[in-house]
Amino acid sequence: MRLLVTRPAPDAGAQAERLRALGHEPIVSPLLKVEFLNPELPALSCVQALIVTSRNGLRALEVAGKLESARALPLFAVGSASAKRARELGFEEVYEGPGTAEGLAPLIVSKCVPARGLLLHLAGERIAFDLKGALEGQGFEAAQPALYRTLAASSFSTEAHEALVAGALEGVIVMSPATARAYMELVAAQGLGAAAAKPAYFCLSENVAAPLAALEGARIIVSPSPSEDDLLALARCKAAKC
Repeated sequence: MRLLVTRPAPDAGAQAERLRALGHEPIVSPLLKVEFLNPELPALSCVQALIVTSRNGLRALEVAGKLESARALPLFAVGSASAKRARELGFEEVYEGPGTAEGLAPLIVSKCVPARGLLLHLAGERIAFDLKGALEGQGFEAAQPALYRTLAASSFSTEAHEALVAGALEGVIVMSPATARAYMELVAAQGLGAAAAKPAYFCLSENVAAPLAALEGARIIVSPSPSEDDLLALARCKAAKC
């Protein structure tokens, strides 16, 4: 299948390679750009555990030069991709959640004790679930500084635009609500509504799919779990007509 990859760099390149290995033809057009901020972070000596709900939180630690001192802390990761990256960066005590921030909260509560210190969520500027509030409701002290923000792209890549206009795209991989919103904004701005209804949309979750509901007649396919592996398996199954 010819599939549009919409993730920010560098994840877009990695996903494109995975799709090629599965026999697909990826077209890369990142719809978000990650900008790292430089907030003042709590002293890590006061932190009992770190929380990441995106690999960008880990990248932000690297950019801030905090990775070396952070590795000694337990780390709770929202899903397998973030957990894998944390281990690659040298974190030894990594707890893997079920794929959403909401699902990660009970795991954190089961492993941590309020008296042991602060829980630090390495968050982005836009938060889909109030993890800090959920943890504070269980008696924990939590901090949630914004370490990065995502900015919407001003256009599709030339190859992506041409494929959309020509009706040559068979599918679009959508990994976040922000990406879906950016996609819809570009479709509206460039008058591509009719063309955009033709490909199938492979979405990580119902929340991700929601902004695409305005694409009348589009096939929106939601992953059974918020896992990139499961999402790409859907695209593979679609290509094999299983």
